[in-house]
Amino acid sequence: QVQLVESGGGLVQAGGSLRLSCAASGRSFSIYGMGWFRQAAGKEREFVSAITWNGGTTYYADSVKGRFTISRDNAKNTVYLQMSSLKPEDTAVYYCAADRTSSRLRDLLAEYWGQGTQVTVSS
Repeated sequence: QVQLVESGGGLVQAGGSLRLSCAASGRSFSIYGMGWFRQAAGKEREFVSAITWNGGTTYYADSVKGRFTISRDNAKNTVYLQMSSLKPEDTAVYYCAADRTSSRLRDLLAEYWGQGTQVTVSS
């Protein structure tokens, strides 16, 4: 069992930056691929980014490529999402998730999900 808790969300002006964190508890964090997803009000949840268990490969949605960076620290059982050049359309609840098969994350499939953290970007 893996429990995931996101933090770092908040209100930021367009063009600003935020760093989200997702702390994992439970066993064997390092074997899991990790992903970030978001869901804006009235819209479906969408894939944002994912990272393999060892951080060797990362994936990004086209909408965030070049602006967001995913990373992980297995010693701290934490995955991060550094968000820069934020736009109002980035406003959403951001979720992290874990799955032993990283490629599944891009299809919004995951074994474990966090509760989410709100990110609001004002224009």
